[in-house]
Amino acid sequence: MTTPEKRLTQFLRNWGVETHGIDPIPKDKRTDTRSYQLFLMWFSATTNLSAVVVGAGGPVVFNLSFVASTAVILIVNALWIMIPGYFAIFGPKVGTRCMVYARFSWGPYGVAIPSFLNVIAMMVYLFFNTIIGGQLLAHVSHKLTIDIGIVIIALISLAVSFSGYRVLHWFGAIAWIPSLIGICIMLGVGGKHLTTASESYPAPSASAILSFAATLAGSGVAWCNMTPDYGVYHSPNASSTRIFLYTYLGILLPTLGTEIFGAAFAAAVPSIPSWAAGYDNGNDIGGLTAAVLEPVGGFGKFLLVLMALGMSSQTTPVMYSCGISLMCVSKIFARVPRYIYAIIATGVAIPLAIVGRTRFYNVIVACIDIVGYWSAAFAGVVLTEHLVFRRRDFANYEVEHWDNARKLPSGFAAVLSLFAAMGFVVPCMAQTFYVGPIAKGTGDIGLWIGLFTASAVYCVLRPLEARWFRDRTDSIQEDLSDK
Repeated sequence: MTTPEKRLTQFLRNWGVETHGIDPIPKDKRTDTRSYQLFLMWFSATTNLSAVVVGAGGPVVFNLSFVASTAVILIVNALWIMIPGYFAIFGPKVGTRCMVYARFSWGPYGVAIPSFLNVIAMMVYLFFNTIIGGQLLAHVSHKLTIDIGIVIIALISLAVSFSGYRVLHWFGAIAWIPSLIGICIMLGVGGKHLTTASESYPAPSASAILSFAATLAGSGVAWCNMTPDYGVYHSPNASSTRIFLYTYLGILLPTLGTEIFGAAFAAAVPSIPSWAAGYDNGNDIGGLTAAVLEPVGGFGKFLLVLMALGMSSQTTPVMYSCGISLMCVSKIFARVPRYIYAIIATGVAIPLAIVGRTRFYNVIVACIDIVGYWSAAFAGVVLTEHLVFRRRDFANYEVEHWDNARKLPSGFAAVLSLFAAMGFVVPCMAQTFYVGPIAKGTGDIGLWIGLFTASAVYCVLRPLEARWFRDRTDSIQEDLSDK
């Protein structure tokens, strides 16, 4: 690091900006005992209109009634959000970000694949949330366009994400408030119309239910790529059960509430012309929100601003983890400070959101599902390594060797497991651009197949990997190679 770089780093550190890279956090710095922060962090990240859009997909995209949509929302989220809840334990216990922790199964080079895929996933969610924020602001005043709104939300997110870990936790403790106020008032104002929701929906088909479930599961499981990142400064002595419950409930409770809320309003849209006009066939959640709040006049405009600002509760951690993941792709990328990547992510997200806003709903449903496919396979590999081969014992991770290729798995088993999983996912996926031969009869079951295939293949290949790469000196490698 040159002298000017050192001066800049010290200057930013003095102002509270996080300058730590992707190195594991040493135990003497993992002293935060406030595990409840994890609940607030994830409660904030999921209390906004993004989950409302996902829940609305039941009636809008898959033609499911409110009752059928609600049943699917409850069951699918309760199951799939367990995965990010469990992943959260890795942060405090090991002191590493998710994609650094993944090196203990994916190896120092193989981990570049999920790291890069996660960068793409984070950009998808930035795209998604900045568009929603822009739509909300565009309905406040004719002088504000969606494009200007997108820029405003992206810049607010940049300011928080640039600052880093501690500011993110502080911001997460309060950022949920505007969105929750707006959602509650929307329910109070528009709730009387929900009873007029059309019951003309057909009997739900298994295909529609499973395809909607895939979108919900993809949205839920993708949090596993982030949850360890926000506990790395917390005490390793914290109860694993408590970490899991704080994260699980922090994601689950607002996700259930907002997705059911979205399904209820979307199901009522066909019965209320002003809502239908504002919603624009599912492409303008801001227009629907403005139409619902129209009876309260100027106060409704104020609420639109609050809810738009509330979208940054999700974009800020997404932008942060995007930078961390990019640093894990390559040692070359790791040399660039994380806060620089926050600026780059903002510069990329703004034009993408402006260009992609015209085909919002179809694009976002497909993107969420695709993120879910690989995230499920990634989770299957990491969980199998921890539960089966590391025997759920964090003492079996030699964290000090996180960057020593000779002390890590080769990544051969993990990468082949991902490819095998994707090979089985393709015929089981159902998207607007492609429906696999199996999915034509069943609906989208790609996530389930991806998770179980990756786990099963990894169980077979991991011991073989250890035998074939005996030069690796990781203790788990040695145990497996002797069997």
